[in-house]
Amino acid sequence: MTMAVLYDYWRSSASYRLRIALTLAGISYESRPVDLVAGAHRTPEHLAINPQGFVPVLEIDGQRFTQSLAILAYLDQTRGLGLLPQEPVARAHVEALAQSIAVDLHPICNLSVARYGVGQSQGGLEMGDWMRHFIPTGLSAFSVLLERWPDAGFCTGGTPGLADICLMPQLYNARRWEVDLAPYPRLLRIEASCAAHPAFAAAHPDRHQPA
Repeated sequence: MTMAVLYDYWRSSASYRLRIALTLAGISYESRPVDLVAGAHRTPEHLAINPQGFVPVLEIDGQRFTQSLAILAYLDQTRGLGLLPQEPVARAHVEALAQSIAVDLHPICNLSVARYGVGQSQGGLEMGDWMRHFIPTGLSAFSVLLERWPDAGFCTGGTPGLADICLMPQLYNARRWEVDLAPYPRLLRIEASCAAHPAFAAAHPDRHQPA
């Protein structure tokens, strides 16, 4: 069987999600880094792989997949990861929780979006100002949505799920930009549970930073 190939960037939140899921699934993969800072995602070579110019891209099972949430759904369905409940109402609520990070918060904090916003401010904002404005708003909403589930170690139960996979990269970004996380004690407990899990530890950006 051909080894899976992951086109990623070590600090990319969406790539971080996929590294977690691939490790949870026990899937060995070849990492092909795409240097976003150097603009490698805009080269003809990468655009031929993903016309959107994004990472991650996953080649697996004879297919090439883009969009992290779609790839996570594929891995969940084909590898039985149990990232989402089967009951439709519970499933919809968990998906909404995860999407509050991956669909609403993450795009605003995407480096290209933040750089554009900061640039438009004509010196009125720095990158950290942008991040420290938007990240707490998103985490506060996530924390309220999280109240639907009992405090059981991970976001929606006693094992990692889709929401944890989306939350951890955002907490990494929050720490990178010196966001005060003290107002979110439950998120800090979830972060500790995830950090102690081998799949999350193996996927951490520090483990994939270029030498």
